[in-house]
Amino acid sequence: MYFCVVEPIFTDAYFMKLALAEAARAFEKGEVPVGALVVANDRIIARGHNLTEQLTDVTAHAEMQAITAAAHHLGGKYLHDCTLYVTLEPCLMCAGALYWSQISKVVYGASDPKRGGISVFSKKALHPKTQLIGGVMATEATQLLQDFFAKKR
Repeated sequence: MYFCVVEPIFTDAYFMKLALAEAARAFEKGEVPVGALVVANDRIIARGHNLTEQLTDVTAHAEMQAITAAAHHLGGKYLHDCTLYVTLEPCLMCAGALYWSQISKVVYGASDPKRGGISVFSKKALHPKTQLIGGVMATEATQLLQDFFAKKR
């Protein structure tokens, strides 16, 4: 008898690729290319990308868009048993919103050593029960940001 080992398709890299597609949408709109999704039970329940220029709102970060949409989808403010996939390490504002949402897991791509709410201010910016994974598809996320800022200069 032969057994076949099947690799799961719903990996962190799988969802980060979809978050990168959201970031590309922001890039096309002239927004800093950051994309985010919220996943529950291997199902995307919310998407977002930066809209700060379009909405003239400094709080319209990709994470904030995704958190709000996920809360509406779930009908409550807590994102228990949910994972946020975001292409850039959350800033302090977004880390604070993630803290209050009590999200179970945050997976990010590129680090942000200047404004990252986690690397600059420590993991304490997130809820103590939140699992954190960084560096997933960091090269691709970083390249998209570098391409955007090179185009702006």
